[in-house]
Amino acid sequence: MRIPKHIAIIPDGNRRWASQNGLEKQEGYQHGLDPGLSLLRSAIKYGIEEITYYGFTVDNCKRPLKQQEAFKKACVDAVEMIIKEGDVSLLVIGDSSSECFPQELIQYIKRKNIGTPKIKVNFLVNYGWDWDISNIYESNKKGDIIKDIHSYDISRIDLVIRWGNMRRLSGLLPIQTVYSDFYVLENLWPDYNEKDLTKAINWYQVQDVTLGG
Repeated sequence: MRIPKHIAIIPDGNRRWASQNGLEKQEGYQHGLDPGLSLLRSAIKYGIEEITYYGFTVDNCKRPLKQQEAFKKACVDAVEMIIKEGDVSLLVIGDSSSECFPQELIQYIKRKNIGTPKIKVNFLVNYGWDWDISNIYESNKKGDIIKDIHSYDISRIDLVIRWGNMRRLSGLLPIQTVYSDFYVLENLWPDYNEKDLTKAINWYQVQDVTLGG
């Protein structure tokens, strides 16, 4: 079986799930925490080397204050759960100079090993694609663009998986996703099932990965 080395997760549909279940929109984010941990455990079992979770974007901070507070808390709680799980190499990346970046996560903006790492985990928090590549414009043109982006410590992504049936990358790591395969699931993120990852990996098996060659 050809296993992707690096997968990226777009956990979409939290607000829609909340509305469908008689909750206020901001209540949906907490219901996405256990699925994230379950997926991490499955990724380790599959031998995936790196996983990136899309927490929230700079643009998401235009949402109502209650929703902002809810998704920021969910990201902090998710990182704490990952740390408690242990044995990961953790990086939280996003514009930490902004008020929208949770101060509890500042200590993880440089990669930190927790236990004996079995997998690299990247968590995008208050992330913006234009922020990520902003240093390129000030580069002295050494020729190695990857060293000039904020996300230089994140490797090329083999497979992007998005829940919620939307077919867009939403600004996810434009450099690392340049040759990514993109798999979409109809079910909303809080309804994650372990079979979702299996379906995505099985689909990945039949893709013609040439990287332009």
